[in-house]
Amino acid sequence: MLLEGKNVLITGASRGIGRATAIECARQGADVALNWFKDREGIEETLGEIQRLGRRAIEVEGDVALPESAGRFVSAATQALGGVDVFVSNAGICPFHAFLDTPPEVFERTMAVNLHGAWYMTQAAARRMKEQGHGGALIAISSISALVGGGTQAHYTPTKAGVHSLMQSCAIALGPYGIRCNSVMPGTIATDINKEDLADPAKRRYMEKRIPLGRLGEPRDVAGCVVFLASDLARYVTGASVLVDGGLFVNLQ
Repeated sequence: MLLEGKNVLITGASRGIGRATAIECARQGADVALNWFKDREGIEETLGEIQRLGRRAIEVEGDVALPESAGRFVSAATQALGGVDVFVSNAGICPFHAFLDTPPEVFERTMAVNLHGAWYMTQAAARRMKEQGHGGALIAISSISALVGGGTQAHYTPTKAGVHSLMQSCAIALGPYGIRCNSVMPGTIATDINKEDLADPAKRRYMEKRIPLGRLGEPRDVAGCVVFLASDLARYVTGASVLVDGGLFVNLQ
């Protein structure tokens, strides 16, 4: 029960890494607040899993790209759960697109959700933690794409590099308040975001072959790392990034 007595807020919690993280945090004793957008079926499934674990959970719909969503989410969570101990910035999109003909609206929406949304939400959670006066943990889901390029991800990779950089800066700015700030960099994790891309059997086999552990990641693989960073086991870890990629990044052969 690594998170017993803690309140955890998670954005993009209706599916994928967000859902797995929410469930694992609940399994480890936390009560959770879930942000979601346009996925009622998904968030109901997430809530059901958490409630079966006997933990408190609330859901708040909101587009993270809108600044007002951040304050509304943090306020609702504080009112319902009593405070904010851990915040996980997970919400993100990755509409694969060739660089040379990527429409401005695709670039701008990706930037607004992945980077601007992370900034707004992180700031709102950090303000609440400072007011509470007993520190906390901020964790951003970045990506291996913060470190490497992707031919159809030129609008996406800068956002994940930005999220990683945001946590580094926040670690400095918020350290005096006892707030730890870290990022997690998943590799190829099988989620709805890349479902279509990995539907090609040849592409899937190629990716699996490149990973030393021999398989694609699962959302729960990332969730375990988030729980560690959220817990007191990581009480002296801040400004760090953790690759959760099965060894993909180091496999240059």
